[in-house]
Amino acid sequence: MRMANKVVPKFGTHEMIQFVGVSELAPEEQALVNKLSTEQYEKIKRMIPNLEQMTVHIKQYENDDQAKKKKYSLHVRIKIPSTSIIESCKSHDFDLARALHKSFDDIRVQIEHKFHTGTRPKAYE
Repeated sequence: MRMANKVVPKFGTHEMIQFVGVSELAPEEQALVNKLSTEQYEKIKRMIPNLEQMTVHIKQYENDDQAKKKKYSLHVRIKIPSTSIIESCKSHDFDLARALHKSFDDIRVQIEHKFHTGTRPKAYE
């Protein structure tokens, strides 16, 4: 008897990453945002198993004086069914990868603060 292969999607039916403003970026920047966001989603998913949705909002600012430098502003928001929405502080940088990492680090700190997932030493009796 042969069993059929079952294909399980990487993300469930209700879980998703929503990108806002990514279409305005260059294709290599879009690939970088997608790769880093997916990696960070997996890390956040381990911290919060019932994560519903993550939104990554990117704005790109071009300086008129220095046309070669672009500034990126990021805002990450996660939705958890049991609590309200957790939002990261806006992080901005001239390097897109660094701005992404800053924003995701901030959201992880807020999750640890809200759910007290950090480790602390046990009190001795």
